[in-house]
Amino acid sequence: MHKIVSAVVLTTLASSLAVAYPAHAAPKAPAAVVKEAPLRGHLSFLASDALEGRGTGQRGGELTVAYLEAQALAAGLKPANGTSFRQEVKIAGVRPLPQQSNVAIVAGGQALPLNFGADWVWAPGDAKPEHSMDAELVFVGYGITAPEEGWNDYKGLDAKGKILVMTVNDPAPTAAEPKRFNGAGLTFYGRWTYKLQEAARQGAAGVLLIHTDASASYGWSVVQNSWAAAERFQLADADLGTGMQGWLTDAAARKLFAAAGQDLDKLRAAAEDKAFKPVTLNARVKGETRAAIRTLSEYNVAGVVPGTDPKLKDEVVIYSAHWDHMGKQGTEGDTIFNGAVDNASGTAGLLAMAQEASRNPAKRSQMFLWVAAEEQGLLGSAAYAARPLWPAAKTAANLNLDSLNFVGEAKDIGVQGSERTDLGAMAAATAKAMGLTVAPAKPDLAGGYFRSDHFSFAKAGIPAFSVGGGSAWVRDVEANNAKAKAYRARYHQVNDEYDPSWDLTGMVQQAQFTLNLGRMVADSPTMPKWKAGDAFGKIRAAAK
Repeated sequence: MHKIVSAVVLTTLASSLAVAYPAHAAPKAPAAVVKEAPLRGHLSFLASDALEGRGTGQRGGELTVAYLEAQALAAGLKPANGTSFRQEVKIAGVRPLPQQSNVAIVAGGQALPLNFGADWVWAPGDAKPEHSMDAELVFVGYGITAPEEGWNDYKGLDAKGKILVMTVNDPAPTAAEPKRFNGAGLTFYGRWTYKLQEAARQGAAGVLLIHTDASASYGWSVVQNSWAAAERFQLADADLGTGMQGWLTDAAARKLFAAAGQDLDKLRAAAEDKAFKPVTLNARVKGETRAAIRTLSEYNVAGVVPGTDPKLKDEVVIYSAHWDHMGKQGTEGDTIFNGAVDNASGTAGLLAMAQEASRNPAKRSQMFLWVAAEEQGLLGSAAYAARPLWPAAKTAANLNLDSLNFVGEAKDIGVQGSERTDLGAMAAATAKAMGLTVAPAKPDLAGGYFRSDHFSFAKAGIPAFSVGGGSAWVRDVEANNAKAKAYRARYHQVNDEYDPSWDLTGMVQQAQFTLNLGRMVADSPTMPKWKAGDAFGKIRAAAK
C-alpha cells in the first residue's frame, strides 16, 4: 500500500526544502511522524454523542475543554497562559424569542405574512433583551464602502435609525473593470460579517441580508440552524452591533420589494454600478422584539512546545483549529450536531500533531491552539488576536486546520491563501518534499479566506492561512469524488457524524503537511512576510 509520507521523504525533508527554498532552509531533525491511531481515537471521541456536539455555552463544550486540557498535558505541551492551558473568552449569548415578540415587516400598508425561521430570522446584535421598532427600510445594494474601489453604497444616506436591506457578496467584475473587488474571487467586503459591522458604523438600527444559496454558498437550512434553532453569541467586550440583525429568504425579499412597489431584480442590477444610490422602500419594521440574554465564559486551549534556539525560541509558530460545533438543538429526533468533519477532524489532527512536535522541538517555539466559538463568528480566535498569549510581532505564522480530508489519500494539498505571503513558496517546497503537488488555485468564490480562524491572525498582521485537503485522489477517483460531494448536504447538519469505516490517510496527510510546513517556518532564520501589493492592507482596513 502506498504510504502517505514515506520514511525516506521524512528523513530527507530538511535537505529537500533547503534546495527548493534556500532562504528558509530547514535543519536536519528527527522526523515528527503524525500517526493515524491517536488521530482516529481523538476524532471518534470528539465527534461522539458524549460531547453533545461541542456547543458553545453548553455542557458538551465544557467537557471538550476539559478533554483538550488533559490531552495537551499528556502530549507534553507546556501551558501557554502562565500555569494554565486555558484562555478565557467572555461571550454574550443571545436567543431570539419570536413567540414572545410582536414584530412584522409592513409594506404598502400591509403586514407581510412572514414566518420566523421559514421566511426570515433575526436577533439583536447589541445583546439587549428588548427593542421597540418603527424603522424605515432602505435598500443599500451590497452595503459596502470601499474608498480604494471608489465604491460607496451609502452615498447621500443618513442611516441612523433605519433598517438596511442588502445583498451578500460584492460587485461582480466587468469587462471594463475585470479586477474590481478581486475579480471573480470574494473580498472581505462580501462577507456578511463585514456588512453587519459597516451598518453599525453607519448608525443603522438594523440589517436584513437577502439569502440565496448561490450568494451565501449554503442553503437556507444552514441559516435556520444558526439563527432560528440555536442560541447566537458575540464577544461580550467587543463593539456592539445593531438592534436587529437577520436574513430574508429570496422569496420573502421578493414579496417585500413587490409590496413596496419595487422590482428586486432591477435594483440588484442597479447595485452593480458604483453610481448606485440607496433606495428607500415603502416599508417599515414595526413592533417589539424580545430575546433571552446571558453572559458566559468559554475557553481557548493553548499549549506550547518551547523552542531550542537561544534567540529564536522567543518567537512562535501557531497551529490552530476550532473545537466547537453547534451542540444540541431541539427536543425531537436527533438533536446533536456532532460536527465530525467540522471540526472534530481539525481538533483531533492538532492533538496528534502536538504529540509528535513535543518529541521533536524546533528552533522556534510552537503553539497548539484550540479556539472556541468559531461557528459564532470566529470569536475565540478574535479574542486571542485581541489579547495574544504570545506577542504578535514575535509570531511567525498561523497555520489553521478546519475540516480535514475524510475521503482518502490525495496526490495534492490545498494551500490557497498562502500565496499572500512567503508561506506560499514554503508550502510549495514542503509539498514537493512530500511528493505532493499544490492544488491549483481557484477564484475564492465563497470568501473562504475570510471564514476561518486564520483570518483573525491575518487581521493582526500575522502571515496565516488554512491548510486544505487534496482532491486528486490516489485511488477510487469516482467513488471519492462522490463522497466529497455528498458532504455538502451534511455541512452543519445532524448527520455530520464520524464513520469508523473512514479512510483517514487523507487526514494524516493533511496534518503531516501542516506540521512539516510549521517546522520549516520554525527553523527558518527569518520570519515569513506579507507580499508587497497584497490585499492585506485592504483586508485590515475593511475589517477595522
